[in-house]
Amino acid sequence: MASTYSFSKLIAPMSKAEFIAEYWEKKPLIVRREERGYYSELLSVKKLEHVITSQALPRDMCFIANASRQVDGSEYSYPDGIVDPSRLFQQFADGGTIVFNQLHTLLPDLADLCRSLEREISCRFQTNIYLSPDKAQGFPAHYDSHDVFVLQVHGVKHWLVYNTPIELPFKGQPFKRDETPKGDVTMEFDLRPGDMLYLPRGMMHDAQTREGETAHITLGALTTSWTELLLEVVAKVALTDVDFRRALPPGFAQTTYDRTEARATMKSLLSRLVDRGDLDQAMDHFADELVSTRRALLDGQLEQILSLSDITPEHHAGARPNLVYRWTKRDEQIVVSCYGAEMRLPEHAAEPLLYALETSDFKIADLPGELDDAGKVVLVKRLVREGMVSIKR
Repeated sequence: MASTYSFSKLIAPMSKAEFIAEYWEKKPLIVRREERGYYSELLSVKKLEHVITSQALPRDMCFIANASRQVDGSEYSYPDGIVDPSRLFQQFADGGTIVFNQLHTLLPDLADLCRSLEREISCRFQTNIYLSPDKAQGFPAHYDSHDVFVLQVHGVKHWLVYNTPIELPFKGQPFKRDETPKGDVTMEFDLRPGDMLYLPRGMMHDAQTREGETAHITLGALTTSWTELLLEVVAKVALTDVDFRRALPPGFAQTTYDRTEARATMKSLLSRLVDRGDLDQAMDHFADELVSTRRALLDGQLEQILSLSDITPEHHAGARPNLVYRWTKRDEQIVVSCYGAEMRLPEHAAEPLLYALETSDFKIADLPGELDDAGKVVLVKRLVREGMVSIKR
């Protein structure tokens, strides 16, 4: 079974409320831990080696980064673009950092970690893994267009943090090396196994090894901005208000064009947008998009399905860890959205249903609500089939 790593464990001993209030999108955070194996359930150098030697990894998922020189993919891959483990490790021996993109799609523990953060923060998360040799630097100083959590798994890595040339950049404002000076060093520190670093997007940084090989996990938070929400609001209003769909005035590109009337029109449209824009509809759009695109994490599901006929009211069950779902009441039914599908049940099943989806361990007979024992078993069987609940063994 995959680990049940949680967001609270990631930032411990800090609380989620303190982290959101004091650090999220505001300033860096370094959490020091004297526990070298804090992330051992998530990843190890041995596990990375196994992935390289047992999987046919394409170059967009596993590649070499070396700040001292540009490394062409042909230097460590076969003609079809699949990574050659032998030559990949030769590049590592010559100072190249092995970078794994989206490794959470292969390793259940990393997938579970991402899902924990997605449930808590309400945005997509991805993993980049860096395995670096001694005295190496994978990338030169740069900033990311997404917030990052760095989890030091193995070895010691030396970090430099510089200025913030663009505060909280959009996804469409990626780092451009030739256009962005790194500025003065504002923080310098080492990350040791068990430590965690949070950096808001836009902060310039680089890192290098000094005391042997290192491995760390970088979690990228792919957030949705207020600008994206406002664009969604405008798009919805424009479907019902023809003035938003009108063309700009003829001749507006001419130097002599008088923009007085255009300014008045824009003020009118903005005022109308405030009155008619539907925040809930726009937020629902992005919430549904997030929930519907979270793929199922169903370790052990075959065993669960095969045991359905044996379930009794005396069995214990529990919600799948870090389940990402939404529910609403519609036409005297409760509708649950999860894994890109909808499940509909009678409204009188709402209380035991929502209890089951939020409780990690419960006796089926003890589910609250008006269902009798037979109805509770039917409900739990349905939730097991849908991959939202599992029977305890």
